Amino acid sequence: MRFQNKSVIITGGGGKIGKAYAMAFAKEGAKLCLPDIAGADQVVKAIRDMGGTAISMQCDVSDERSVKAMADETAKQFGTVDVLINNAAYFMTVWKGPFWEMAVEEFDKAMAVNVRGSWLCAKAVVPYMQKQKRGKIINISSNVALTGNPNYIHYVTSKGALIAMTRAMARELGDYNICVNTVSPGFTVTEGRQVDPEYQRVRNQARSIKRTQVEGDVVGAVLFLASSDSDFMTGQLLNVDGGTHFN
Repeated sequence: MRFQNKSVIITGGGGKIGKAYAMAFAKEGAKLCLPDIAGADQVVKAIRDMGGTAISMQCDVSDERSVKAMADETAKQFGTVDVLINNAAYFMTVWKGPFWEMAVEEFDKAMAVNVRGSWLCAKAVVPYMQKQKRGKIINISSNVALTGNPNYIHYVTSKGALIAMTRAMARELGDYNICVNTVSPGFTVTEGRQVDPEYQRVRNQARSIKRTQVEGDVVGAVLFLASSDSDFMTGQLLNVDGGTHFN
Protein backbone atom coordinates (compact mmCIF):
# COMPACT_ATOMS: atom_id res chain seq x y z
CA MET A 1 0.00 0.00 0.00
CA ARG A 2 2.60 2.53 -1.12
CA PHE A 3 -0.03 5.22 -1.73
CA GLN A 4 -2.20 4.85 1.35
CA ASN A 5 -4.02 8.19 1.81
CA LYS A 6 -2.03 9.81 -1.00
CA SER A 7 -3.93 12.16 -3.31
CA VAL A 8 -3.32 11.37 -6.99
CA ILE A 9 -4.57 13.25 -10.07
CA ILE A 10 -4.57 11.38 -13.38
CA THR A 11 -5.67 13.60 -16.27
CA GLY A 12 -7.49 11.80 -19.05
CA GLY A 13 -8.52 9.34 -16.37
CA GLY A 14 -11.52 8.08 -18.33
CA GLY A 15 -9.42 6.53 -21.11
CA LYS A 16 -8.09 2.98 -21.29
CA ILE A 17 -4.53 3.82 -20.23
CA GLY A 18 -5.75 6.30 -17.61
CA LYS A 19 -7.98 3.57 -16.18
CA ALA A 20 -5.05 1.15 -15.97
CA TYR A 21 -3.07 3.69 -13.96
CA ALA A 22 -6.04 4.53 -11.76
CA MET A 23 -6.91 0.94 -10.86
CA ALA A 24 -3.29 0.21 -9.93
CA PHE A 25 -3.08 3.28 -7.70
CA ALA A 26 -6.42 2.46 -6.10
CA LYS A 27 -5.23 -1.05 -5.22
CA GLU A 28 -2.36 0.57 -3.33
CA GLY A 29 -4.59 2.88 -1.31
CA ALA A 30 -4.53 6.14 -3.29
CA LYS A 31 -7.35 8.65 -3.31
CA LEU A 32 -7.90 9.47 -6.96
CA CYS A 33 -9.13 12.43 -8.97
CA LEU A 34 -9.72 11.51 -12.62
CA PRO A 35 -10.41 14.67 -14.62
CA ASP A 36 -11.41 14.07 -18.22
CA ILE A 37 -13.09 16.26 -20.81
CA ALA A 38 -15.50 13.37 -21.43
CA GLY A 39 -15.79 12.34 -17.78
CA ALA A 40 -14.57 9.18 -16.06
CA ASP A 41 -17.65 7.96 -14.20
CA GLN A 42 -17.19 4.31 -15.16
CA VAL A 43 -13.64 4.26 -13.80
CA VAL A 44 -14.76 5.97 -10.60
CA LYS A 45 -17.51 3.36 -10.17
CA ALA A 46 -15.04 0.51 -10.69
CA ILE A 47 -12.73 1.95 -8.02
CA ARG A 48 -15.55 2.55 -5.56
CA ASP A 49 -16.91 -0.96 -6.17
CA MET A 50 -13.57 -2.35 -4.99
CA GLY A 51 -13.69 -0.18 -1.88
CA GLY A 52 -11.46 2.61 -3.13
CA THR A 53 -11.83 6.39 -3.18
CA ALA A 54 -12.21 8.29 -6.44
CA ILE A 55 -13.83 11.38 -7.89
CA SER A 56 -14.14 12.67 -11.43
CA MET A 57 -15.01 15.94 -13.09
CA GLN A 58 -15.05 17.40 -16.55
CA CYS A 59 -11.84 19.30 -17.20
CA ASP A 60 -10.34 20.88 -20.29
CA VAL A 61 -6.61 20.75 -19.56
CA SER A 62 -5.94 23.47 -22.13
CA ASP A 63 -8.09 25.95 -20.16
CA GLU A 64 -6.45 27.52 -17.08
CA ARG A 65 -9.66 28.20 -15.17
CA SER A 66 -10.88 24.64 -15.71
CA VAL A 67 -7.56 23.21 -14.54
CA LYS A 68 -7.31 25.43 -11.46
CA ALA A 69 -10.86 24.53 -10.44
CA MET A 70 -9.99 20.84 -10.80
CA ALA A 71 -6.83 21.11 -8.69
CA ASP A 72 -8.55 23.18 -6.00
CA GLU A 73 -11.47 20.74 -5.79
CA THR A 74 -9.07 17.81 -5.47
CA ALA A 75 -7.28 19.53 -2.59
CA LYS A 76 -10.61 20.40 -0.98
CA GLN A 77 -11.80 16.79 -1.17
CA PHE A 78 -8.53 15.05 -0.26
CA GLY A 79 -6.59 17.68 1.70
CA THR A 80 -3.76 18.19 -0.79
CA VAL A 81 -2.24 16.89 -4.03
CA ASP A 82 0.65 14.44 -3.74
CA VAL A 83 0.97 13.11 -7.30
CA LEU A 84 0.08 14.45 -10.75
CA ILE A 85 0.08 12.18 -13.82
CA ASN A 86 -0.16 14.32 -16.98
CA ASN A 87 -1.82 11.62 -19.08
CA ALA A 88 -4.42 13.59 -21.09
CA ALA A 89 -3.49 13.98 -24.74
CA TYR A 90 -4.83 14.87 -28.14
CA PHE A 91 -3.97 11.76 -30.17
CA MET A 92 -6.72 9.40 -31.29
CA THR A 93 -8.37 11.90 -33.65
CA VAL A 94 -5.32 13.86 -34.83
CA TRP A 95 -5.08 14.75 -38.50
CA LYS A 96 -2.32 12.81 -40.25
CA GLY A 97 -0.41 13.90 -43.32
CA PRO A 98 2.61 15.90 -44.51
CA PHE A 99 3.45 18.77 -42.18
CA TRP A 100 3.37 21.27 -45.07
CA GLU A 101 -0.31 20.46 -45.61
CA MET A 102 -1.32 20.73 -41.95
CA ALA A 103 -3.67 23.51 -40.86
CA VAL A 104 -2.41 25.93 -38.21
CA GLU A 105 -5.49 25.19 -36.09
CA GLU A 106 -4.65 21.47 -36.03
CA PHE A 107 -1.06 22.14 -34.97
CA ASP A 108 -2.19 24.58 -32.28
CA LYS A 109 -4.71 22.10 -30.84
CA ALA A 110 -2.00 19.51 -30.24
CA MET A 111 0.19 22.11 -28.55
CA ALA A 112 -2.70 23.39 -26.44
CA VAL A 113 -3.71 20.01 -25.06
CA ASN A 114 -0.44 18.11 -24.94
CA VAL A 115 2.01 20.84 -23.94
CA ARG A 116 0.09 23.76 -22.46
CA GLY A 117 -2.25 21.31 -20.71
CA SER A 118 0.60 19.58 -18.90
CA TRP A 119 2.13 22.92 -17.94
CA LEU A 120 -1.19 24.25 -16.63
CA CYS A 121 -1.85 21.14 -14.56
CA ALA A 122 1.62 21.32 -13.02
CA LYS A 123 1.18 25.04 -12.39
CA ALA A 124 -2.10 24.37 -10.58
CA VAL A 125 -0.84 21.62 -8.26
CA VAL A 126 2.65 22.92 -7.46
CA PRO A 127 1.50 25.36 -4.71
CA TYR A 128 0.05 22.43 -2.76
CA MET A 129 3.23 20.40 -3.23
CA GLN A 130 5.45 23.35 -2.29
CA LYS A 131 3.49 23.86 0.91
CA GLN A 132 4.11 20.27 2.03
CA LYS A 133 7.68 20.18 0.64
CA ARG A 134 7.11 17.07 -1.46
CA GLY A 135 5.36 15.85 -4.58
CA LYS A 136 5.64 13.85 -7.78
CA ILE A 137 4.81 15.04 -11.31
CA ILE A 138 4.94 12.50 -14.14
CA ASN A 139 4.59 13.68 -17.72
CA ILE A 140 3.52 11.03 -20.23
CA SER A 141 5.45 11.47 -23.46
CA SER A 142 5.82 8.90 -26.27
CA ASN A 143 8.66 7.16 -28.03
CA VAL A 144 7.58 8.89 -31.25
CA ALA A 145 9.59 11.82 -29.88
CA LEU A 146 12.67 9.60 -30.11
CA THR A 147 11.83 8.14 -33.51
CA GLY A 148 10.45 11.24 -35.25
CA ASN A 149 7.52 9.36 -36.78
CA PRO A 150 6.27 11.00 -39.99
CA ASN A 151 2.85 12.44 -40.83
CA TYR A 152 1.78 13.78 -37.44
CA ILE A 153 4.46 16.29 -36.65
CA HIS A 154 2.30 18.21 -34.20
CA TYR A 155 1.86 15.16 -31.95
CA VAL A 156 5.53 14.16 -32.24
CA THR A 157 6.66 17.70 -31.47
CA SER A 158 4.34 18.00 -28.49
CA LYS A 159 5.66 14.79 -26.97
CA GLY A 160 9.24 15.94 -27.47
CA ALA A 161 8.37 19.22 -25.76
CA LEU A 162 7.23 17.31 -22.66
CA ILE A 163 10.70 15.82 -22.27
CA ALA A 164 12.27 19.31 -22.31
CA MET A 165 9.54 20.68 -20.03
CA THR A 166 10.20 17.91 -17.52
CA ARG A 167 13.86 18.86 -17.28
CA ALA A 168 13.11 22.55 -16.81
CA MET A 169 10.48 21.82 -14.14
CA ALA A 170 12.84 19.47 -12.33
CA ARG A 171 15.48 22.22 -12.06
CA GLU A 172 12.98 24.70 -10.64
CA LEU A 173 11.27 22.36 -8.20
CA GLY A 174 14.21 20.46 -6.71
CA ASP A 175 14.50 22.81 -3.74
CA TYR A 176 10.94 21.89 -2.79
CA ASN A 177 11.62 18.13 -2.91
CA ILE A 178 9.26 17.80 -5.87
CA CYS A 179 10.36 15.24 -8.45
CA VAL A 180 9.41 15.64 -12.10
CA ASN A 181 9.99 12.80 -14.56
CA THR A 182 8.82 11.60 -17.96
CA VAL A 183 7.56 8.20 -19.05
CA SER A 184 7.85 7.44 -22.75
CA PRO A 185 5.63 4.50 -23.77
CA GLY A 186 5.86 2.73 -27.10
CA PHE A 187 2.92 2.05 -29.40
CA THR A 188 0.30 0.67 -27.01
CA VAL A 189 -2.67 -1.41 -28.11
CA THR A 190 -5.45 -0.81 -25.60
CA GLU A 191 -8.39 -3.13 -25.03
CA GLY A 192 -10.83 -2.99 -27.95
CA ARG A 193 -8.58 -0.92 -30.20
CA GLN A 194 -8.51 -2.02 -33.84
CA VAL A 195 -5.00 -2.02 -35.31
CA ASP A 196 -3.82 -3.04 -38.77
CA PRO A 197 -2.21 -6.50 -38.21
CA GLU A 198 0.73 -5.80 -40.53
CA TYR A 199 1.48 -2.48 -38.83
CA GLN A 200 1.33 -4.20 -35.45
CA ARG A 201 3.64 -6.99 -36.66
CA VAL A 202 6.23 -4.50 -37.91
CA ARG A 203 6.13 -2.55 -34.63
CA ASN A 204 6.52 -5.74 -32.62
CA GLN A 205 9.51 -6.86 -34.68
CA ALA A 206 11.27 -3.55 -34.01
CA ARG A 207 11.28 -4.30 -30.28
CA SER A 208 13.80 -6.31 -28.33
CA ILE A 209 10.83 -7.94 -26.58
CA LYS A 210 8.82 -8.94 -29.65
CA ARG A 211 5.21 -8.72 -28.56
CA THR A 212 2.40 -6.22 -28.52
CA GLN A 213 2.61 -3.53 -25.85
CA VAL A 214 -0.55 -3.18 -23.75
CA GLU A 215 -1.59 -0.59 -21.20
CA GLY A 216 -0.47 -2.69 -18.23
CA ASP A 217 3.12 -2.61 -19.47
CA VAL A 218 3.46 1.08 -18.56
CA VAL A 219 1.78 0.94 -15.14
CA GLY A 220 4.79 -0.28 -13.13
CA ALA A 221 7.03 2.54 -14.34
CA VAL A 222 4.44 5.16 -13.42
CA LEU A 223 3.88 3.66 -9.96
CA PHE A 224 7.64 3.59 -9.37
CA LEU A 225 8.08 7.26 -10.30
CA ALA A 226 5.11 8.23 -8.14
CA SER A 227 6.39 6.32 -5.11
CA SER A 228 9.07 7.02 -2.52
CA ASP A 229 11.27 4.44 -4.29
CA SER A 230 12.22 7.16 -6.80
CA ASP A 231 12.74 10.06 -4.38
CA PHE A 232 16.25 10.77 -5.71
CA MET A 233 15.24 10.70 -9.38
CA THR A 234 14.17 13.86 -11.18
CA GLY A 235 14.39 15.29 -14.68
CA GLN A 236 14.65 11.78 -16.13
CA LEU A 237 13.16 10.07 -19.18
CA LEU A 238 12.07 6.50 -18.50
CA ASN A 239 11.46 4.77 -21.83
CA VAL A 240 8.99 1.85 -21.72
CA ASP A 241 8.75 0.38 -25.21
CA GLY A 242 10.03 -3.18 -25.01
CA GLY A 243 13.51 -2.16 -26.05
CA THR A 244 12.76 -0.33 -29.29
CA HIS A 245 14.98 2.56 -28.19
CA PHE A 246 17.93 2.62 -25.83
CA ASN A 247 18.47 5.95 -24.06
